[in-house]
Amino acid sequence: DKTRDESRESKTQQANKITSQDKANSESHAVKPSTSSANINGGDSVSQKSSTTTSNPPNVPLEKITVNMKVVARRKALSWHAGKVTEIITKEDGRVKYKVAFEEKGRALVSGHHIALAHQPKVSYLSTGARVVIETEDGEFMPGIVAEVPGRKNHMRFMVFTDDHTPVYIALPKIRLVCQPLADPLDDIPDNNHREFMRDYLRQWPFPAQTHYRVGQKMRALYNGTQEKVEVLQVDCSLIEVIFEVDQHKEWLYRGSIRLEQMLEMYEEMGAKKSDEKKNNGTVKK
Repeated sequence: DKTRDESRESKTQQANKITSQDKANSESHAVKPSTSSANINGGDSVSQKSSTTTSNPPNVPLEKITVNMKVVARRKALSWHAGKVTEIITKEDGRVKYKVAFEEKGRALVSGHHIALAHQPKVSYLSTGARVVIETEDGEFMPGIVAEVPGRKNHMRFMVFTDDHTPVYIALPKIRLVCQPLADPLDDIPDNNHREFMRDYLRQWPFPAQTHYRVGQKMRALYNGTQEKVEVLQVDCSLIEVIFEVDQHKEWLYRGSIRLEQMLEMYEEMGAKKSDEKKNNGTVKK
C-alpha cells in the first residue's frame, strides 16, 4: 500500500534524524532518569491537560529580567550556563536583548526566551508543555519541555524531554523555568524532527501513544539508522532502559518513541487509517 509505505518511510526518516547522535548523547550529556520521587506535591498528571501546545498556564507571570539578576542563559543550542545579567539593551526595532556574563567566563547577548530563573520554580508554574532548563547530574544545563507533571502514575515526578530527544524523570530542585518563553515554546526547539515529535505528543496528551514492555523482553530499536536488537533492563513508568546487542551500550527510551519498532508500526497504521478517512470523506463530499 503506497500510503502505508510513505507513512513508514516518513516516520523512519524522522527517527533516523533524531538518533543521528544517539551514542554521543548517551555517552556525554544525556541525563539519566532519577528513580527517586521528588519531594513535592502535585495533582495527577491526567488532570493537567494543556489546552494547546503552548506551555504557560494563565497563572504564570512573565518574569521581569533586571540588571544583576542571577540567571541560567543559552550559550549555544544545547548548552545553557549560569551567569548574571549585566546590561539590558533595546534595539532600534524595539527588541530587548540582555547581556549575560557567565560564571565560567565569556558573555552572550540573548533574548528573554533564552534566559531561565536561577532558582527552582513553584510547582504551580510548571505544566505539560512548559519551557524549562534542567540541571544534569554533571552540573550542566539542558533546555527542554515538560512532558509529565507529578502524579500517582509517575511516582510524583516531573518528566522532561531535553532538546536532544532524551527523556528524563527529574526532581523539582533541578528544574529552572524560562523567563519569557515564546508564544509557542516548541518553536525554540532547534531540531525539526524532535519539535514535530513534541507537537504530536502534546496534541495527544493526556493519552499519548505508548506500548507496554517487561524486563527481559527483546525487540528492536533504531540506532544509527538501523533497527537493532535490544533487551529491556528496567521499566520506570513511561521509560524503559535497554541495552543494544550490537555494542552493549545502554539508553533510556520513552515507551512511545518512534525509535521503537512496535511504535513505528503503530504510527504507520494510524497514518494509513487517517489517509483512508480523508479519501472516504472526499468521496462523500461533492
